[in-house]
Amino acid sequence: MRRHWDESDVRIRPNKKGSRPRTKDRPSYQDALIGRVITVDRGRYRAVVDEGSAEERVLVAVRARELRRTPIVVGDRVALVGDTSGKTDTLARLVRLEERSSLLRRSADDTDPVERVVVANAQALVIVVAAENPEPRTGFIDRSLAAAFDAGLEPILCITKTDLKYPQWLLDYYQQVDLTVLLSQSQDGLAPSQEGSAGLDLDLVAQLSDQLAGKVSVLLGHSGVGKSTLVNALTGAQRATGHVNAVTGRGRHTSSSALALKPENAPAGTWIIDTPGIRSFGLAHVEAETLLASFTDLAPASANCPKGCSHAASAPQCAIAAYVEQGLAGPAGPQRLESLRKLLRVVDQEGEKDDKELGVVL
Repeated sequence: MRRHWDESDVRIRPNKKGSRPRTKDRPSYQDALIGRVITVDRGRYRAVVDEGSAEERVLVAVRARELRRTPIVVGDRVALVGDTSGKTDTLARLVRLEERSSLLRRSADDTDPVERVVVANAQALVIVVAAENPEPRTGFIDRSLAAAFDAGLEPILCITKTDLKYPQWLLDYYQQVDLTVLLSQSQDGLAPSQEGSAGLDLDLVAQLSDQLAGKVSVLLGHSGVGKSTLVNALTGAQRATGHVNAVTGRGRHTSSSALALKPENAPAGTWIIDTPGIRSFGLAHVEAETLLASFTDLAPASANCPKGCSHAASAPQCAIAAYVEQGLAGPAGPQRLESLRKLLRVVDQEGEKDDKELGVVL
């Protein structure tokens, strides 16, 4: 007997990529809650929302699939949807990265094209070094100043442990640089990292608090310089502090990731970001013109340099060299010019292998 077939007898196999076509129109999330990322830990983002209000709270979020290739760092402003109550065991979804006002970046070394984003939307950079144990490195400070200039951040140099050794040579080195310098010593004459120390003197904490009021600030420095001790004094937090190894002269890492902290009784918008100790600070992403401009004591003289001047020691009619020879850059002028040339040689790929060493003492 012949069977009559119709469309009901045809079996349609489901689409391997889904039974419904995927639309290219993505949600705009106009009603998303805007928050500030305060720490990142293994794919989980802690963000504070409703900042400055009675409803201020911290919630945990995961990144949406469409943002999986977008780096999200501490300080970023982000849009959040889902469960934004902040209650225990709840999870929100991070769906959009808001426009950044600043971005502090570094690279592993001066030849590495990959940028490492440190923090976003900061306004001030506090460079923390110790007067002794470990010895301060002017190369690292100069690199940090260049990174701050590139990001548009206000630089502040904080020298700790001045009770161990007064850093007059370091003050002379930066005497003519447009830079705020603060000195710190312990209340009891011990280094802040030593067991039994009473901590930092209150005058420094008060000065720095005034400088950072109403700003998002980043503390940057090598391990063992007293950075976490300073963060604790500024914010009232209990971040772990370490000590300097007597054999290697290096500090032990006590901060494993960046963390934004809000000081108690501080004006609205005040955040202190503690960062892990940095071994090196590459400037592969910084243009030569920006490097020069960050040397505020030497840059004005470059206006009289011939077009295309490399400012190297062999460059003919370099106005910066003449400026330094005349003593107009101060006693530290020759050392400052050498530091500038070292950074420019690395950028121009004219330096030798030794020039890749970061943060050396000049």
